[in-house]
Amino acid sequence: MEDALEPEKKRTRVLGTAIRTATSRPRASILTKVPQTQGQTTAPKLPKKTGPQCSTVVATVLKNQKPGPAVPAQKPGTAAVPPTTGGKRPSKRPAWDLKGQLCDLNAELKCCRERTQTLDQENQQLRDQLRVAQQQATTLGAERKTLEEELARVRAQAEQGQEELRNLNARVLELEERLGMQEGLVQELQNEQLELQEERRRLTARVEEQERRLQASETALSGSQAEVASLRQETATQAALLTEREDRLHGLEMERRRLHNQLQELKGNIRVFCRVRPVLPGEPTPLPGFLLFPSGPGGPSDPPTRLSLSRSDDRRGTLSGAPAPTTRHDFSFDRVFPPGSGQDEVFEEIAMLVQSALDGYPVCIFAYGQTGSGKTFTMEGGPGPDPHGEGLIPRALRHLFSVAHELSGQGWTYSFVASYVEIYNETVRDLLATGTRKGQGGECEIRRAGPGSEELTVTNARYVPVSCEKEVEALLHLARQNRAVASTAKNERSSRSHSVFQLHISGEHSGRGLQCVAPLSLVDLAGSERLDPGLALGPGERERLRETQAINSSLSTLGLVIMALSNKESHVPYRNSKLTYLLQNSLGGSAKMWVEGVWWGDYDFGFSGGKVLMFVNISPLEENFSESLNSLRFAS
Repeated sequence: MEDALEPEKKRTRVLGTAIRTATSRPRASILTKVPQTQGQTTAPKLPKKTGPQCSTVVATVLKNQKPGPAVPAQKPGTAAVPPTTGGKRPSKRPAWDLKGQLCDLNAELKCCRERTQTLDQENQQLRDQLRVAQQQATTLGAERKTLEEELARVRAQAEQGQEELRNLNARVLELEERLGMQEGLVQELQNEQLELQEERRRLTARVEEQERRLQASETALSGSQAEVASLRQETATQAALLTEREDRLHGLEMERRRLHNQLQELKGNIRVFCRVRPVLPGEPTPLPGFLLFPSGPGGPSDPPTRLSLSRSDDRRGTLSGAPAPTTRHDFSFDRVFPPGSGQDEVFEEIAMLVQSALDGYPVCIFAYGQTGSGKTFTMEGGPGPDPHGEGLIPRALRHLFSVAHELSGQGWTYSFVASYVEIYNETVRDLLATGTRKGQGGECEIRRAGPGSEELTVTNARYVPVSCEKEVEALLHLARQNRAVASTAKNERSSRSHSVFQLHISGEHSGRGLQCVAPLSLVDLAGSERLDPGLALGPGERERLRETQAINSSLSTLGLVIMALSNKESHVPYRNSKLTYLLQNSLGGSAKMWVEGVWWGDYDFGFSGGKVLMFVNISPLEENFSESLNSLRFAS
């Protein structure tokens, strides 16, 4: 027991020595240094981040600590007797109980730390709520900006829609006015037709009456010579009536030609049709909205006359990631043929124009567009024997042969002479050449038919009379063979040259001394694609450059000629290109009809110039957007 109490006695002696040393110093110094010494030896280490509140509380507790009474010094060898503790903690510890005071401070410090921890958790929760609120505010701001952009776009679309609606209303008013004029003209023609029908009925009734009288005279012929004389007189009357009917029929035919010409002039002496070829097998299907065919004023039942070409420009994308805007190009023509239009539908639209060539009016039909857009298919048709795939050339000649056969019953006889040439690099080449002349170029020149003659002819070219469809098919087959040979030898020359099929029509009515002459020209123009500016100029590329320059020059001259004709300018630059020079009589020539050697234009009434129709053929593929847009702009 004494051995166990020995360490405690030593600690008591050391503590008594410290107390005796402290009593000799001022009381404030003792109270200040003793808690610090005890705190340094017994107090546990605090966390690194306890917050300002914990430090404030500790400082307040130390500040409010009052110095206790001085501890009396103990003699060596005596132990300090701890204060007696009862059931309750004393309200105030004596000044010498430094260990108790330190325990109280540790307890208060523990409470302060717990409170500080609670406050830190609350502060962290508030910070999390603040961060969530800031994220929500950022999200709402972005949504607000998106909605504002959407609102601006919707407003712009609404303004654009209102502008289009105003334009459409103005267009509707204009078309209604034109429709009123057309209806008035149709009403006049219908009234005139009713008058002619009434006159025909009267003539028919008179003829029937004369026939009845003739039958009655024939019945009474055996009875009396007087009746024979009467019958002879009636026969002369019938002959005069027949002559009168023939004159009337001829007058109606001339009136039909005049009205037919007026109808074609109302449609326009220079017309432009647009045709979009279908997507071929193996080609990519274009996106919806790339090609649109808006309905006419009368709705879907009206033939389409407008076309819209749309494409989004990825280079104009916005910084916010919104999709690039779509650029739309609208065009209007006399007629637009969607990809589903067949060859028969296309020819039905130009059949009346082709028939004008029989009446003595020059007619010229072009097919314009880039290579592979369907020009040759439109003019010549497909390679197979499918009758639905026949082009305009065989269909036009079949129609002319049929109408000429019908007019033969009225005393007209027609002859047809065909020629087929191509123009490559301003060089004329005969596609109907045979034998040793086959495949040779540079021998053909465009010359006047004779001194003082306005008719143009191609020297050393074949002019083949035709009278049936089989002869025309043989000529087209020969021309395709010659172009195929040239394609192999001359770097796809068939697609880089203009092919011109001309039919020279001559009509004569021997009974009345009438003659009419007119050319029908069907032209498959060379591909209108532009040369790549970044193409390296090798030997083949130089040849391609010369081809492109010649094609662009001739097409530019063709546009200038058509513009000069439409503006009725005094000078038309036909000689700037061999293409326009060859087609001079077809583009700007006048109708030629003579009555017993006198031109009918001076004899009866004037005729307008030639009828010109251009098909602009475009591809439905998006990869050909630029070339299609250039073709449509040139056609406009």
